[in-house]
Amino acid sequence: MKLKLLLLIFTLILFNCSIPNTLLFVGTYTNGDSEGIYQFQFNSETGALTEKKLATTSKNPSFITYSPDKNYLYAVNENENGSVSAFKVEDNKTLTFINKVSTQGAHPCHVAINAQGDKAVVSNYTGGNFSLHNIKNDGALNEAFQVLDHKTDSIVSHAHSAQFFNDDLYASDLGRNAVFNYRLANNKYELISPSIVNLESNSGPRHFSLTKDGNFIYMINELSSTITSAKKTEKGFEFIETLLTLDDDFKGISYCADIHLSKDEQFLYGSNRGENSIVVFRRDTVFGKLNKIQNMSVHGNWPRNFTIDPTGKFLLVANQKSNNISVFKIDKISGTLSFLHAVELSSPVCLLF
Repeated sequence: MKLKLLLLIFTLILFNCSIPNTLLFVGTYTNGDSEGIYQFQFNSETGALTEKKLATTSKNPSFITYSPDKNYLYAVNENENGSVSAFKVEDNKTLTFINKVSTQGAHPCHVAINAQGDKAVVSNYTGGNFSLHNIKNDGALNEAFQVLDHKTDSIVSHAHSAQFFNDDLYASDLGRNAVFNYRLANNKYELISPSIVNLESNSGPRHFSLTKDGNFIYMINELSSTITSAKKTEKGFEFIETLLTLDDDFKGISYCADIHLSKDEQFLYGSNRGENSIVVFRRDTVFGKLNKIQNMSVHGNWPRNFTIDPTGKFLLVANQKSNNISVFKIDKISGTLSFLHAVELSSPVCLLF
C-alpha cells in the first residue's frame, strides 16, 4: 500500500514538472482596479492562463518589453510627466525595480530595446518625440542621450512606436502620417527618410512588423483601418499595397491597434478596436502581398496589444474595455483562429511572453 502511494506521489510530481508552462507578463492602465504589471502561467499545450498575481506596482505600465536575454523588463509609465522604468527579472520570476528615468515627453506609449540590449527607444504620444537611452550592464537606464523631436508648427505629432533593426531605427508617427527612418552614426541617430513610403492622407500609422530579414515591412494604420505593405530595395522601401482590415460587411467606426507576423511569417494578424476583431491575412513570402482570410471576434471590447505564444500555436488578445484576455488557437495550416476562453483582468493593454 505504501509503495503504491509513493508511486502515485512520484507520478504526480513528474506530471507537474512536465506541464509546459510559460510566464506571461501583462501591462495595464491603473486608473481603475489594476495596480501595475501582472503575471500569469500559460500552458502551451492547452492554452490555459492560471495563477494570476501582481508582479509589481507601477503607474500606467501600458507597454512592456524584455531585454534580449530576458533578464530585464522595461515598462513605460504613460503619464503627463512621462517616464520609463527598468526591472530585474529574478530567478523566481518576480520583478525587482531598478530605476526610472524621464522620457522627455508626455504619455509614452511604446518602448523597444535593440538586439545588443544596450539601447532603448521610447515613443511619447502626446509629447510628439522619441527618446533614446543607453542601458547599463546591470539593466539600469541612463537619461536620454538623444531626443528625436517630430513637433512642427502646422502638424501635431503623435509618436506611437519605434523599432531598431541593425543600425536603422524606424519610428512610426501617427500625427505626421509617416514612418521615419533613422540610422546610427557617431553614436547619434541621423534622419535618412521622413517617410519610408507615401501613405494615403489620414492613415495614421500606429505599429508595424518587419520580417526577420528586414526585407518587408507591414504598417497598421489606426485611422483608416488599413495595412500598408512595402519591400526593401537598394534605394529604400517600395510600396506594395494597402488593404482594409475590416470585414466587408462592417459599417461602424473602428480603429486599428496592433500588428504581428506569425512565427513562420506565413500569416499576418492585426487588431481592430470597434469591430473588435483580429484580422488574419495569408502572406506571400516571396512578393510580400497579403490575402485577407478571416475577421475573428476577440470576445471582448477594444483589443489593444496582442501576442503569439513562443510555440506559435496560440494568440492572446488584451481587451482593454471589457477587462479580459482572450486566448485563441492558431490553425498551423490555414493560419485562422478559433476561440478557446478568456480570463479577467482590469484594463489589460500589453502582453509579453
